[in-house]
Amino acid sequence: MIYFDNAATTRVIPEAAQTVFKYLTEKYYNPSAMYHEALDVKNDLENARSVILNQIGGEGKLYFTSGGTESDNLAFFGTKKKRNSRVIISAVEHAAVYQSAMNLKQAGFDVCVAPVDGSGKIDIEAFSALLNADTSFVSVIHVSNETGAVNDIGELARLTKRVAPRALFHSDGVQAGGKIKIDLKSIPVDLYSLSAHKIGAPKGTGALYAAKGVHLNPVIVGGGQEEGVRSSTENTAGIMAFATAFSAAALHIDESAENLRALSAYLRKRLGAFDDVMVISPEDGSPYILSFASASVRGEVIEHALEREGVLVGTGSACSSNKSTRRIPEALNLQGKYASGMVRLSFSRFSSMAEAEEFADKYEKVYKELKRHVG
Repeated sequence: MIYFDNAATTRVIPEAAQTVFKYLTEKYYNPSAMYHEALDVKNDLENARSVILNQIGGEGKLYFTSGGTESDNLAFFGTKKKRNSRVIISAVEHAAVYQSAMNLKQAGFDVCVAPVDGSGKIDIEAFSALLNADTSFVSVIHVSNETGAVNDIGELARLTKRVAPRALFHSDGVQAGGKIKIDLKSIPVDLYSLSAHKIGAPKGTGALYAAKGVHLNPVIVGGGQEEGVRSSTENTAGIMAFATAFSAAALHIDESAENLRALSAYLRKRLGAFDDVMVISPEDGSPYILSFASASVRGEVIEHALEREGVLVGTGSACSSNKSTRRIPEALNLQGKYASGMVRLSFSRFSSMAEAEEFADKYEKVYKELKRHVG
């Protein structure tokens, strides 16, 4: 089987699985308990926090959560904002950010959606025009989970602070963590979301980074874990596996990017041979995601046809795949039949050129068959 849907989730790497087993069967103690074994686990948890902070160049604090969705929600609802002030997001945010913004809109906030270009990258000029002194919160995705477009969040954050110095800038870094180099200490980003299961750790763990001076109010209350910001007994096994997988990914970050750029370039060439297939992802985007659209065959049809050939791909965010939505195709300005023909290939650092070649051959086979059928 060829698995090209790693933006949805990844296979747990052996090192992370071994870490989980260790913390479920040997070091299973509650880190909030006071005996030595529990204090030892608490120390391990803090070491994991330091590992991830160092990998993202963070000088603030890192709060562990249940995943990227909770991290995004905590950024939106755990921060203080002037009532009815302006909130800005991009048009291609993950559903966790988009729905959070819509909730704020219902509560009376002036929510504005900044447009993107055809590759999913934010239109900086249009974004700048939306900024005003009343802006209190901005959220722009770092790497688009739909197209792999990489936004210059440093520039966007600086633009925001220039117009609204007290505004908070958040970025969803779920598709960036462990895949591209991140140095949060060099840019004025206040909040940054991460997820474990996108880089070879288990589902159910994430983190929200908060820069120095950024105060968070709890969204989940209880025993006061995570410095009172996120109550609930820590998922120690998941957190330790998160740090293990993040470190492994960071160790291979340059090599992985080089290999995947070659893989992506090959697939661009193969897909470019079809006159009714349009590659959406930008060449300077993340090499981990390659999205394209067909004018002849719907994305879901292609997805299921490839599945029968032993190839698993996506048609966009798995969090929205069960909903009838045209938000992303419309944001990307996909016209006519291209709007329903979107397919997303997403890779891991273990994806190979041999898999890319086999995918291309099988795609060509099923696509020609489907075109004859619909024609």
